Amino acid sequence: MSPQTSGTAETREFQAETRQLLDLMIHSVYSNPDTFLREVISNSSDALDKLRLAALQDSSLGVDTSDLHIELDPDAQARTLTIRDNGIGMSRDEVVDLIGTLAKSGTGQMREALAAAKAAEESGEMSEQATADLIGQFGIGFYSTFMVAGTVTLVTRKAGEEVGTRWTSSGDGTYTLEEVADAPQGTAVILDLTPAGGDAALPDYAAEDTLRRVVRTYSDFIAWPIRMEVERPAPEPEGDDDEGNDPSAENTVLETVTLNSQKALWTRPKSEVSDEEYAEFYRHVSHAWDEPLETITLKAEGTFEYQALLFLPTQVPFDLFSPEVKRGVQLYVRRVFIMDDCEELVPPFLRFVKGIVDAQDLSLNVSREILQQDRQIRAIRKRLVRRVLQAIEQIRTERPEEFRSFWDNFGAVLKEGLIADVDARDQLLAVSTFASTRPDSGAGASEASGEWGTTIAEYVERMVEGQEEIYYLTGPSRAAVENSPHLEAFRARGVEVLVLTDPVDEVWVDAVGEVDGKRLRSVAKGDVDLSGIGTDTAKSEDAPDAAEFTDLLEWLGEELSEEVKQVRLSHRLTESAACMVGDEFDMTPQLEAMYRASGMEMPTSKRILELNPSHPLVGRLREQHAQDPSDPALGNTARLLSGAAVLAEGGSLSDPAEFARLLVDRI
Repeated sequence: MSPQTSGTAETREFQAETRQLLDLMIHSVYSNPDTFLREVISNSSDALDKLRLAALQDSSLGVDTSDLHIELDPDAQARTLTIRDNGIGMSRDEVVDLIGTLAKSGTGQMREALAAAKAAEESGEMSEQATADLIGQFGIGFYSTFMVAGTVTLVTRKAGEEVGTRWTSSGDGTYTLEEVADAPQGTAVILDLTPAGGDAALPDYAAEDTLRRVVRTYSDFIAWPIRMEVERPAPEPEGDDDEGNDPSAENTVLETVTLNSQKALWTRPKSEVSDEEYAEFYRHVSHAWDEPLETITLKAEGTFEYQALLFLPTQVPFDLFSPEVKRGVQLYVRRVFIMDDCEELVPPFLRFVKGIVDAQDLSLNVSREILQQDRQIRAIRKRLVRRVLQAIEQIRTERPEEFRSFWDNFGAVLKEGLIADVDARDQLLAVSTFASTRPDSGAGASEASGEWGTTIAEYVERMVEGQEEIYYLTGPSRAAVENSPHLEAFRARGVEVLVLTDPVDEVWVDAVGEVDGKRLRSVAKGDVDLSGIGTDTAKSEDAPDAAEFTDLLEWLGEELSEEVKQVRLSHRLTESAACMVGDEFDMTPQLEAMYRASGMEMPTSKRILELNPSHPLVGRLREQHAQDPSDPALGNTARLLSGAAVLAEGGSLSDPAEFARLLVDRI
């Protein structure tokens, strides 16, 4: 009998972005609608995990955990499918928050990406599967039910509460909420199925064989039994046909069957688990739809006993750089679920890693506060970090093309560990891959780095004669760095420079300081002296005498005192007239901008203007100053020279309108 409602139904509108998302899903055709069932079953499994944990932590909750399960109830005549569980359930507020809205950062980004993907699919530029994969990337979950149902109803009651809630929607922009007096504990999702076949070519999700196939494919490993009542022929009655028995009559009985094996994958040898099973388990724990790039298994025995099953993703989660991103892996104790997103097991720079850890010796009542102090957890975390980085290094050396894609996706996150995790720093440096200025990136590089990057170890092997430091330059983009005047003398002498363009690069180079005794040195800071390093192909035999520029430098220092703290001749310029550099320990303009963007008040640092004494413009400026130091045009030329130096390094002018006016006047 259906639960009885009490009170008046309340109709609400979906959050605007949720409504647009539903419209995209309902009016799109996806190549694999089966995944809706996996998503709902996964949610039910989480609810059962949470109820068992709640019962362990609070004996006064008064719930029965002796027969926790998931049940599928298809009705072929009514064209409905019900998926129910007797798990933790939801309160009315939780229904509104978790089902009625998409209370996640990145929802707008998700909607825009889906709309663009759908348009690309319709124009033939993207496949249906690619669109479906994009949907999975954003973890829509419950909303996937609208791919197969015209109306979705959810009836739920939270453990410990007396009254339940009914949520109903046809995906038309509104949903209704009703109070349910006699709702059973847990959650039931009732789908009014759209017709099988037709334009959408949907399987019949009210058919036993379809449900068996989907559960076996996607949810066989779920730890809780997934049950379904099926019809079976009744046993033959004893007696002769002439005693009133009609052998032609269709006699059937209902039999409850369990559809899944319930085998925990992490307890099975890797040789006994297929790639498909691992892939589905990865999707279950990560709520993603992509294929795992790497599956990592780990079993530790001895002082601390635990098993781990971890995955490296292929695609970037949409919230990877969101402040609200959930990180961590699932924690079990002796196969009992303890918590999602156990941050204590995975550091922030591995927040894209998904999976489970099953520890043998922790208390079932362990809390996050206890985990923060637990030495066993710290030991497990250290081992997990080491094992994950070993797997990444193996991908780098054995599967260079896959590593390139992985590094493009997650390299910036991994480099955060160079700042935060001193213990893992050497391993991280071994896999960290950087662009550089070498003319032929493939020359002398390993297969792993190919023509797109180099490790620091490979860079050191190629250092030219006399070079004792590792040179780098940071900037907003590779093009901006490679076109920087700071590199001119290095190119002229054949000295390779690392090109660092991720925001985190501005910080980790100072945190690391040196690698294997070789100092990391910015080519945009300090006074560069490359004499004795490499071969100077741009050296001029008739270089001007530095003493001839003493008066000009002194005058420029006074004239530009509001903008720069010093003017000096440069050893790093061979082609450009001027460049801006910082003192040895100054922040770069990019780092200052990052701090300001985060809300910190940062004074603008004055920089050093370096002039190329061999450049014709600088030579003429010296001559004009010597002839008439009071000429007002000299000041305008000085400001143009200074502004051009700022623009050359990708910086921003303090008064761009004034610079434009000066430039036009000179033309």
